[in-house]
Amino acid sequence: QVQVVASGGGLVQPGGSLRLSCAASILIFSTTTMGWYRQEPGKRRHLVASITGHGATYYEDSVKGRFTISRDNAKNTVYLQMNNLKPEDTAVYYCNTFAPGSWGQGTQVTVSS
Repeated sequence: QVQVVASGGGLVQPGGSLRLSCAASILIFSTTTMGWYRQEPGKRRHLVASITGHGATYYEDSVKGRFTISRDNAKNTVYLQMNNLKPEDTAVYYCNTFAPGSWGQGTQVTVSS
């Protein structure tokens, strides 16, 4: 079981930036691959970025070069730095393990003028 609290979403103009944070309550966080998922309006939730305990990263093509996932194992926290945001990035963003069994509350990101 993983308890996560995602935060940092909000309203931002196209081209702007946001940093999402996820505080994870998991005993062996440092060895757990973590990911950021999002669900755009009318679409299904999907993985956009992940990071292993050792720092290996994955990015969905749509966010590659714009988003950066990172983690601080000492703080049991994972981050998603989102730059050059586009309206298409509007979604509810969720933090979870790479193989989630349950979901907490996401954080809303809205990119609009």
